[in-house]
Amino acid sequence: MAQRVLVVEDEEDIAFPLVRTLEREGYDVTWVDNGQKALDSLTSNPVEVVILDLGLPDFDGLEVCRRARDAGYGGAIMIVTARAGELDRVVGLDYGADDYLAKPFGLAELQARVRALLRRTTSANGSAAADPAHGEGLRIDVAARRVYAGEDEVPLTGKEFEVLNILAANRDKVVSRGRLMADVWDENWYGSTKTLDVTIGRLRQKLESVGVTERVVAVRGVGFRLEGGPSDA
Repeated sequence: MAQRVLVVEDEEDIAFPLVRTLEREGYDVTWVDNGQKALDSLTSNPVEVVILDLGLPDFDGLEVCRRARDAGYGGAIMIVTARAGELDRVVGLDYGADDYLAKPFGLAELQARVRALLRRTTSANGSAAADPAHGEGLRIDVAARRVYAGEDEVPLTGKEFEVLNILAANRDKVVSRGRLMADVWDENWYGSTKTLDVTIGRLRQKLESVGVTERVVAVRGVGFRLEGGPSDA
């Protein structure tokens, strides 16, 4: 079955080459030209990757990203935009995006980034066994890419899930910043490592909000460690 991609772009001269290129790669591509159509499409036709322009005619692409995540969309979101500043990248990640590509961009680079997003999703699905349930602690269902605190699901973005999955597989051990950047963003990411800090910050907030015993602890100058949970029982 072909992997599904949703292209959200209001400019036809940009959208058409994108759609044709992705279809030649074998993807099942849907194209919409505004934010509301994108959200409606995600509800009726879930996809693995969303390629999202920010300058949409009805509302900003960042709002599309936020609403999609709030509605439970767990696939990858790649923002493509002329807004290339570091602040814009951080804001996009804070809204739940997984990658950020500045316009103008080459189609070959976009294809490589889509493949990387899908590859990381596939590898994460088989990277670790699910943690057993332990009261209000974390339970990670790797195959379904879902995380639970007790019986309640913790809504995570793709990047948040991947970071947590790596930390959980190395519970009580320090995972370096370099390894997290390489495994979660890989060689196709050219932005600042502040993106990791933004993702860690969101992950901490979500874990704290559901009252789990695990904590993501920063080890200055080295990386991060997941503490607490079943090993402390």
